[in-house]
Amino acid sequence: MIKRILILCTLLLISAYLVLAVTAFNGKPDNRICKGMELVVKDSVNFGFVTPAEVKALLKAKKLSPEGKPLNSINVRRLEETLDKHPFISDAECYLTSGGKVGIEIYQRIPLMRIMSDNGDNYYIDQEGNIMSAPGKPVHVAVATGYIDRKFAQEELHKLGNYLQADSFWSAQIEQIHVTPKLELELVPRVGDHILFLGKAGNYDEKFRKLRTFYEEALSHVGWNKYKRISIEFNNQIICTKKEK
Repeated sequence: MIKRILILCTLLLISAYLVLAVTAFNGKPDNRICKGMELVVKDSVNFGFVTPAEVKALLKAKKLSPEGKPLNSINVRRLEETLDKHPFISDAECYLTSGGKVGIEIYQRIPLMRIMSDNGDNYYIDQEGNIMSAPGKPVHVAVATGYIDRKFAQEELHKLGNYLQADSFWSAQIEQIHVTPKLELELVPRVGDHILFLGKAGNYDEKFRKLRTFYEEALSHVGWNKYKRISIEFNNQIICTKKEK
């Protein structure tokens, strides 16, 4: 009986301690001085569109750098709103840490393709199909030109961009997509002096599988510059047009 009472008392003490600890941590920040920032940029190993140094410089320029300020004067919501306006930031999460710092987690927007339309539009689309700008920042992605409105870019070119980026071979090989007045797709590869004609958008698995086989079994033997046009528009066939001698 005594043993059960002791166990119950111990559990009650632990529960009380946990309640006090949580209350103290989540309570109103005191007037301690912020010791700095703990910055984490997601996907920074694969993509470097946003750097910790750039985030710090942005907050400093906006006079929002938290370092050296009392913790109870820091508005983390305002920090998030400011960072969310950056063209390459999809989402920013800011919070006060138990160590007296401001934690900042940055989620990047990943550009898929640059759009340079005949109608004068010049912008990027990201992995989610959203339109984004990138003033003054070089981004090495495929460029799409021609007859492109925003609906076609966000729907059809977005699908193609995601497909190309998911495949390391085609991501490295395709440098330009041209959209004809009939909304057909022509691709310009980095290797080879030819145009790849896809026809209408869609059915990319079949088209690029067929093209990859042709690259490996034909072009690698006859040469990358033998043809000026390679069409994979139709199922089960590849139509090649030789260069004029």
